[in-house]
Amino acid sequence: MLAKVLSCAVVGLEGAVVEVEVDIASGLSAFYIVGLPDTAVQEAKERVRSAVRNSGLQFPSRRITVNLAPADVRKEGPAYDLPIAVGIMLASQQVVADLSNALFLGELALDGQVRHAHGILSMVALAKERGLEMVYVPEADAAEAALIEGVTVLPVKSLAQLAAHLAGVEPIAPFVAGPLEVAVEEPVWDGADFADIKGVSVSTLATFR
Repeated sequence: MLAKVLSCAVVGLEGAVVEVEVDIASGLSAFYIVGLPDTAVQEAKERVRSAVRNSGLQFPSRRITVNLAPADVRKEGPAYDLPIAVGIMLASQQVVADLSNALFLGELALDGQVRHAHGILSMVALAKERGLEMVYVPEADAAEAALIEGVTVLPVKSLAQLAAHLAGVEPIAPFVAGPLEVAVEEPVWDGADFADIKGVSVSTLATFR
C-alpha cells in the first residue's frame, strides 16, 4: 500500500512543501528513508518505530520505504517524524482519512509524545500560501502557528491522540488564540523623593508639579 502525507522543508528564508510517500511492500522487515535526508531525518526510523508501538498501534514487519519529495531539496531536522508516522498508519490501513489538504509537523518522543519543532511559523505561512487549509502541529507550538490567519491549527499532544482523531473516535479541537495581554509595568524611580527632605512642605512640593 502507498500513502502520501504533506510536510514542509525550510531552506534558508524560503520553504518548500514536502510530500512524504510511504510504501509498504512484501519482503524482509526493513525501513528505508530516501530523498536527501540528513542524519536527524535518518534517525526518525527508530523514533517512529518506538512511537508507533508505544502508542498502541502496530508497526508493520514488512519492507517500508519512505520517500521525501522533491528529492533534490535537502531535508533537515526531526519535524518529519509525525508525517512519517501518519504515512505508516495510512499505508498499513490502521486509519483511513483524506489528508490531501493538511500539513503535518512535529518530532516524536519514543513514547509517542509530540515535541516542539523549529520553524513552525514560516512553515505554516507556506501552508497558507499553498492553499492548505489545515496544519497539525505540536501542542507546544499551536499558539505560534495560530499567528498565521486563515489556517486551521490542530494541536497534537501525542501520536495516540492523533490516531484517535483521524479514526473519528476523539476529534482534536482547533486551537483558538485568546486575546493578547500586554503587561503594563509601573515606572520605577531610583532617585530621591523630595518628600523625604526635611523642611519641604506639601505646598512646596506642589510648586514642582
